[in-house]
Order: sequence, then structure tokens, then C-alpha cells
Amino acid sequence: MPATSPRSAPEERLVNLVVALMATEQGLTKDTILSSVAGYREQLEAGASKDALEKMFERDKESLRGLGVPIETIGNRTDPDDLREARYRVPTAEYSLPDDITFSPAEVALLNIAGGVWGTESLSADARSGLRKIRALGNAVDEPIIGYAPRIRVRDASFATLQRAIEECRVVTFTYLRPGEGRPHERRIRPLALVEYEARWHVYGFDLNMDADRTFLLARIIGDVTVTRTKFPPALREGAGERALAGLRAVAERQRALLEVHPGTEAALRLARRAQEAPQGIVVPYVDMHVFADELASYGPEVRVVAPADLRAEVMRRLEATLALHGGIR
Repeated sequence: MPATSPRSAPEERLVNLVVALMATEQGLTKDTILSSVAGYREQLEAGASKDALEKMFERDKESLRGLGVPIETIGNRTDPDDLREARYRVPTAEYSLPDDITFSPAEVALLNIAGGVWGTESLSADARSGLRKIRALGNAVDEPIIGYAPRIRVRDASFATLQRAIEECRVVTFTYLRPGEGRPHERRIRPLALVEYEARWHVYGFDLNMDADRTFLLARIIGDVTVTRTKFPPALREGAGERALAGLRAVAERQRALLEVHPGTEAALRLARRAQEAPQGIVVPYVDMHVFADELASYGPEVRVVAPADLRAEVMRRLEATLALHGGIR
């Protein structure tokens, strides 16, 4: 059988390449990169062809540029088009902030979290450049802050379609499954706003079947969203996002869970940001009992639901189902 060349993860190779290109002032030639940077070097030593590695390097450059990493090509001064001995580097100026701008460790942590919330496809080139400079400061950060990093996913299956429908002011239909219902039902709405609440996306609009405003969790939409040819006045979108968020906050204020949480655990860290202290533990507001029960059950013995009883029952049902799935305690 042919020998298998060692392979590192593509992400690891890209990181090694960025580090190498940032560490050089004069730049590195392609030959130097392929023979010395981890991820390329091992494959060269294992007998991979230079042509194949050069193609890999070109793809890696494009990938990094797509992520907002500025790779500078330094060619022959007398013949800039001659790239045979070209050198590559990441300009350190791209990672430097003006001297009069400083951040505290807590501010650096929060800016990193903010930058990590949105995927790279949602960040502009200027935003990516700014985030690189912030991360290059190298400040120490507070552990309680970096321990929780929310992630907003803009690639929910229905997100892009709903966003387009809102922009075009068109009615949509979709199949929606509510908790506790045996089968999904078709909804027909005027979509007015997409809002994020507690790291989950919701679409807010006017339900034409119910003749009332409604908010739907994108995760419960089954199948594709259909954009119809029926339009509605753009003025209906004004203030829709604020109304949606106000409604979600009002629901959360009415539904509050009393929890006992073990200090120093993941549950304590994640729940603390939205909790209020109580004599027996902490009080946490929530919008959707079933979604919240999923979260609480994922913490296992780190958290105990004191009240309300229906939330406690939902969490217990999930824990018992997990226990049964794994064959009980042996």
C-alpha cells in the first residue's frame, strides 16, 4: 500500500501560517514556507510533490484573505510581476491600534465576545480588521467574562429566506411545530422582523390565520419557508423589532424559575448573567419552558429546579430519558 503522508488539520495549518507570516519583517519565500511551516513541512518530508503543496499554499492564502487576514506579496522591485522569488508576510501595522487608544482587560474580553457572536460572513472587512487589532493587544482577560461566549447563528435554515421576505415585504408560509403538539401546523404570516433573544432567533409578524401578532422560534420551523407573491405595506415593519423584543421580555418576566446551582460550575457561570439572587438560590426568567428545560437538563447535577413544578417535571423527564437511553446506572 502507498505510504500515507501525515496530515494536520487545515485549521491548524492556517494558524501556523498566520503566525509565521506575522513573525517576519522581510517576508518569507514560498520555498521557506513549504519547508519550515508545520502542516506543509511534514507533507514535504513525506514525499508530497512541490506542485501539490504550492497549490495548497495558494488555497490557504485565499482562505485567509477571505477571513480578513491581510497577506502582503513582496515581488521583485525591478519586475513586480515576477513572483518566482516573491516573499509573503502579514503587515504588523494591520494589527496595531493608535497609541492613544487603550482598553481594560474587561473591555478586551467583551469586544472579543462581541466579535465572536457573529460569524465571519456577517462582519464587514472593516469590522474584521478592527477585531484583529483588538485581539492582537494580548491583554489578560477576566475568567468570568471569557467563560461564557454567546454565539448567534445566522445560518438557521429559514433565516435567509425570512430576511429576504421581510426586505421585499412578502407574505410567507411555513410549517411550525409547537411543544406538546402531535403534528405541525401551517402558518401564514406577514414577517416584520427577525430578532435574537437569549442567543436564539425568532421571527415576529402578523399571523393571517390567527389575525394577531405572533412570534415564532426559528428552530421550530419544519422544512422550507415559502415566500408568496402577496405583498404588504413597508410601513408595517416600523418598530416591529422593538415590539417583538418587548413582548419576549414581558413573557420572561412572567415566567421565572427558582434554581439551586452548584457554585463554580458551568451552570453557575452561564446562568449568572441573567439571574437574580434569591434566599434559596437564584431566580432566572425564561421565555420557552421546553427550550429552557433542554438547557437545564444539559447541566446534569449542577443545577436543581425548585420551582415551578411544570419546569421541574420537564427537566426530570429529559434526565430520565437520557438515563434510559444509556441503559441506566450500572
